[in-house]
Amino acid sequence: MKAIIFGAGRQAAGVAWYLVNHTDFETVGIFSRSQGPIDEITEFIGSHKLRKHLGDVMDTHSTIEIMKEYDVGINALPTRQTSYRTVELALEAGLSMVDMLEEYHRSPDPYEMEGMELPRGMSVDDYGENIHQRYVEKDIMLLDGLGFAPGITNFTLGEALRGMDEPRSAIARCGGIPNRESALRHPLKYMITWAFDHVLREYNIRSAAIKDGERVELDALSLQERFTFGKFGKDVELECAVTPGMPSFVHTRPQLENTYEKTIRWPGHYDTIKEFRRCGMLDTEPVEVNGCNVVPREVLLKVLTPRLKPKEGDRDCCVMWNTAEGKKDDKDVRIDIYMWDDEDVENGLTAMQRVTGFPAAIGAEMIARGEVSGKGIIAPEDCIVGTAYRKMLERLENVGIRILEETTVL
Repeated sequence: MKAIIFGAGRQAAGVAWYLVNHTDFETVGIFSRSQGPIDEITEFIGSHKLRKHLGDVMDTHSTIEIMKEYDVGINALPTRQTSYRTVELALEAGLSMVDMLEEYHRSPDPYEMEGMELPRGMSVDDYGENIHQRYVEKDIMLLDGLGFAPGITNFTLGEALRGMDEPRSAIARCGGIPNRESALRHPLKYMITWAFDHVLREYNIRSAAIKDGERVELDALSLQERFTFGKFGKDVELECAVTPGMPSFVHTRPQLENTYEKTIRWPGHYDTIKEFRRCGMLDTEPVEVNGCNVVPREVLLKVLTPRLKPKEGDRDCCVMWNTAEGKKDDKDVRIDIYMWDDEDVENGLTAMQRVTGFPAAIGAEMIARGEVSGKGIIAPEDCIVGTAYRKMLERLENVGIRILEETTVL
């Protein structure tokens, strides 16, 4: 079996590490337009299984020819432009894919396109459905949004809802944060573990949701709440607020009364971000400064990035608390799903690399082995089910990522 990863950032390194060390893939390709990041991954992992591909997904012919050499692909590119481009080329190559972007490609959101180009005469909804139908006709799969969030959030909540007679609600709370000590060394109590320009986008756009039985769009950072996380020996106060991250549930579970996602941060983070928004610092429209047009968000990104990069000794963790509610055996029940994962210092992997990269790698392995099936764009909650769900949890637990589920009769 052969797998190829598109992108050579941190999450791609997590995918590659798992594929090399915990699967039977004989070849794992790394495709990027920059040689340096490819070399960093290959030096970090140090395996003969790794194969380097220097290229650009905007180069149609050469990318498709490389894709044809592989059995499955994993898209770890961070922007909408590059993600959709790779999805299109995989379709031409007949390559089933796993995609990790916080986007449900069958129903793209209409905000901040990041260079994504729509075919002439198509709306975003038309385009998403068009991609899906062409994948179906090609008899291949796009396992869409399989990482941490979307990903682990989706398939754990999907499983919880399947156990109910009348599912009503699915709320995800999840996020990557620095550990308590590292948080004190950074502004915003935050540390970059993911493409920060994309994070700022998530803080500024509206997201599709179901609220009180109505299909709505929720403002980013709305429904802010604080809570205490007390599982896995932890006792910490955290906060969360709405961001895009589990968008497929609006389409795959439209009967729910409530479904949306909130991103977890340390207390105080969102109050500061909201002030940045009020001051216009997340705006993307240029303003004139001393005769030059500058984009406020790009200025903020430039100023914040060096201050939020991990310092020597910094560690991250990933936290999840999902709640599913409904009726089971004529009783109202709530299923709480918890996860806390710390950085793997011994192997040099951040918690975000683990909880984002490992599920994507496992999903690719399942596609290559025929352990999941289907055609078209398939969300994790509709693909990682039954035996595949149990295997996913077993393989995650084998590398120390544990999911805890508790049921309460209300």
